[in-house]
Amino acid sequence: MKIRIANGRVVDPLRQVDHIQDVFIAEGKIVALGQPPDGFIPGRTLAADGLVVAPGLIDLAARLREPGFEYRATLESELEAAMAGGVTSVAIPPDTDPALDEPGLVEMLCYRAKKLNRAHIYPVGALTIALKGERLSEMAELVEAGCVAFSQANEPIVDHMVLMRAMQYAATFGFRVWLQPIAPFLTRGGFAHDGEVANRLGLPGIPVAAETVALFTYLRLAKATGARLHITRLSSAEGLALIEQARAEGMDVTCDISINHLHLCDRDIGHFNTHCHLVPPLRTPHDRDALARGLAEGRIDALCSDHTPVDDDHKLKPFSESEPGATGLELLLPLTLKWAGEYNLPLSIALARITSDAARLVGITRAGHLAPGARADICVFDPAARTVISRESLRSQGKNTPFLGEELPGQVRYTLVEGQLMFER
Repeated sequence: MKIRIANGRVVDPLRQVDHIQDVFIAEGKIVALGQPPDGFIPGRTLAADGLVVAPGLIDLAARLREPGFEYRATLESELEAAMAGGVTSVAIPPDTDPALDEPGLVEMLCYRAKKLNRAHIYPVGALTIALKGERLSEMAELVEAGCVAFSQANEPIVDHMVLMRAMQYAATFGFRVWLQPIAPFLTRGGFAHDGEVANRLGLPGIPVAAETVALFTYLRLAKATGARLHITRLSSAEGLALIEQARAEGMDVTCDISINHLHLCDRDIGHFNTHCHLVPPLRTPHDRDALARGLAEGRIDALCSDHTPVDDDHKLKPFSESEPGATGLELLLPLTLKWAGEYNLPLSIALARITSDAARLVGITRAGHLAPGARADICVFDPAARTVISRESLRSQGKNTPFLGEELPGQVRYTLVEGQLMFER
């Protein structure tokens, strides 16, 4: 179907476009902006007066819980949540059950997602077999099956020789390595940031050194091997300083943070709020503010939801026994807009962190922007609308988020994937 999006504020961070114009779509692609092509007759016109027309959002970390954890969420429920959140492309961490270490498993996941005809998925393959940190996965075969990078998710590699060999192999073929900095012997037995709040609540702490010790190791090995390193879910100001030091030495290293660490700190745990039980843990207000500034200034490359649906039974347990994680696909846009408002950022800069900048990290060239010829993955939202986050408002099967009850800015009105209208409100 040919679609015209009429009179919207088109914001394309990659091309530095921000003005009111029409968007014309045909055969799954953007065919023109401003004036229609000759003979263009739309089958449907979407009125976008007062709305923002942006590239579809790209989420660098969303656990869709298949295979293995269908009792927590399904591809159907989470891709519907993605559509409601304006998220048209999703990178999936490898910590499924079994882990994404077999080409057949990756192909099955991609086939299931394609049949559902919702958001595009981009699997991140397991760096080692079963994420055990012992034997390297068949990375070349996994790339052929559809993997865009390789990661250990939240499972660190203890044996640094294995990690170095993995980086060497990845560097040989130009594969991306995405690592979350976790020093296992410093996180063992901990549940919250090692500080005043954890001490008051009697919770075993996880020091910032658990991030920085691992991060220093990763950076040194990446420099030695030439691996394309991306640091996922950074949580501390000290960690960001290490990355900036590596860049000053000439290293090409990128990083992202989650929406939770952008807005929350360890004080938000309150009286054992298990929705704030996260990996990595929420750090101090200083860390939160340093990360928010780093994201605004471009020192942090992108923002992700770190979407992790958890069933109620596992969140109703005592804090130290609860399962970490928070749902986030539907909150990526409103929490980005909230951050932009707090730091008085231009909308184009804020949206870049969840569109064009994220696309660059995944290696997507056909999306993340609104140039003629691009894939028509589009998010149309009302920046003036406000929504109270509730269990009922979330389409994700996971209702676990620290932002329940908060009123957040922005509301998605239309989501298009390859020119098909997948969601409208």
